[in-house]
Parts: sequence; C-alpha cells; structure tokens
Amino acid sequence: MEKISVIVPCYNEEESLPLFYEEINNISKKMNKIKFEFLFIDDGSSDKTLSICKKLTKKDSRVRYISFSRNFGKEAAIYAGLENAIGDYIAVMDADLQDPPKLLIEMYNYIKNEGYDCVATRRVNRKGEPLIRSFFARCFYKIINKMSKIEMVDGARDFRLMKREMVNAVISMKEYNRYSKGLFSFVGFNTKWIEYENIERVAGKTKWSFWKLLLYGFDGIVDFTTSPLMIATIIGVLFCILSFIAIIVIIIRTLIWSDPTSGWPSMICIMFFLSGIQLFCIGIIGLYLSKTYLETKARPIYIIKETEKNK
Repeated sequence: MEKISVIVPCYNEEESLPLFYEEINNISKKMNKIKFEFLFIDDGSSDKTLSICKKLTKKDSRVRYISFSRNFGKEAAIYAGLENAIGDYIAVMDADLQDPPKLLIEMYNYIKNEGYDCVATRRVNRKGEPLIRSFFARCFYKIINKMSKIEMVDGARDFRLMKREMVNAVISMKEYNRYSKGLFSFVGFNTKWIEYENIERVAGKTKWSFWKLLLYGFDGIVDFTTSPLMIATIIGVLFCILSFIAIIVIIIRTLIWSDPTSGWPSMICIMFFLSGIQLFCIGIIGLYLSKTYLETKARPIYIIKETEKNK
C-alpha cells in the first residue's frame, strides 16, 4: 500500500493539536486504501504540545514526533519533517486547521489520476485578517514577482501534497536561510493549485505578528533575487549624475550672480536626504552579507532533542 506522510509543524499548539488529530484521523479513515503517518514537529514549544504528541504516539502507532532543542522556526520544522518523512507522498499542514484536511482526498486524486507531481493550495481571500497585513501581503507578492525569476503565487499556503521525487529535490538544497514557498517554486515539477476561502484558526493565537511577517517577506526577497543590489547600484549612479549636474549649475550661478552662500537650509536637507539614500543602500548590501555570513558558518538547520524512538 502507498503511504502518505503528513508533516505538522507545531509551536505552542496545545489547544488546536487534539482537534487537528481528530480531523486528520477521520480523513485517513475515508482514505482507507492508503497508509498514513503523522509526523508532528515540536518547534521548541513552551506549552503542553510535546506532552500531547507523546500521548498521541501511545494512542496511535502511526503518530511520530520530533522535538527540537529550542525554537528554530517554521522553516526549520518543515525541513525536518521533509527530511524524516518516509511516505510515498508527503503533505505539509498547519495544526490550526486553517489548512482543511478534507482537501487531502482531492489532492491525492489529482496526483494519482492526472499526473501532477504536487498539489498546492492558495487562499482566494484574506477574510478575518487585519487590513494592513492583507495590504502588505499583496504588495509583497507584487514586488517579489517583479524582481524574481521564480513565480510566487499570491495567497499560497504551505499546505501541499507532493510526490517523493519533489521532496527529495527540496531537501537536497541544504541552505540555512530557507523560504519554503520559494524553494517549492524553484524546484519546478508539475503543480496543480487548489483555491479555497480563508479559514480562521480553530483555537489558539497566531504566532506570526505583523513584524515577523514583514521580516519573513524581506527574507523571501533577499533569498530569491539580487535585484535590490542592482537597484542600489542604479540609485548610486543616478545621484552621481545629478551631483555632477548640480556642481556645474552652482559654478555657473556663482560666476554670474556671485552668491555662493544662499540656500544653505535647502542644502542641509539635501545632505540629509543623500545620507539616507546611502544608508539605505548600505543596508541592502548588509542584508546580503549577513545571509552569506550565516551560510558560511554551516550551522545545522535544526537540532533534535527527542523523538518517539528515544522517549
């Protein structure tokens, strides 16, 4: 029998985890011709998430868990799940039931019957989200698709079902700075997109604040395009040209009107403006240097503290 591995990154999900297990277990009963394994990745939770995972392993032999030594982030949890899953097909899902488990049936049928390598999901709206977060999310996808050669689908979720071949391609990329949506697009493969209405969390609170999402967006841009460096270069060239023209104008003006000292307040404003541009460009270079610095350290993406094998 074929096997589906369901990877579930968990960070302080004690409220939603039992509800998720009940729902995914019901789906597995409907797909009774396929074996399942449920791989929960405890990303250094400070609540009872790990305890619940341990109870589920005693209750259901299909349940496995990996517990990190600390919080390494969702990207590390996804990578750990992909690296340790043993199924023929691998699904990535959130524990908060914003990813409807019932879609797994449809996703499997697309792969099995229509030859797709991956079936991914995207939200058609952001109902229930703060307006400012929705606005910046839409802006992010527009910006990154303009800059990057890799297409990022607006509203894309991490929820997807993949063949083993695609998963092997993803885990072959050992980079420390990971942006999974971009990596899934980078490896290619024939992907089917399923759309659904946004679903709010079944329990608990989101761990993604506005600032965390903003920084995550910056990581995505830096990881998949060098366009910001080119933009910084172009800005520098333009201001060099403008400065040269301004010098010529000032010299001519001084020779004609002999008034070199007038307009000093506006000159101060211009100096502050140019200083801001310089710092902005240096900041862009700094982002790329910091990413390179972290990659050269070759630190592990995650560290395992405990699994169901050594509990």
